[in-house]
Amino acid sequence: MTGRRKSGQENIRSLTKTGGGRSYTVSLPAAVVREFGWRERQKLTLVVHHKNRTILIKDWKK
Repeated sequence: MTGRRKSGQENIRSLTKTGGGRSYTVSLPAAVVREFGWRERQKLTLVVHHKNRTILIKDWKK
């Protein structure tokens, strides 16, 4: 499915292969990025919970 999402489905995102198949990307809604004050190329941390198959995205802090 490509193109615009129907109203009420703003949080449905697509997984896209990048980097010659070595990695994948998921786009985030611009409103969410603005809400958290994130910028382009900002470092983020993924916390993977294998048991319930979820991923938490957080600010990366040194």
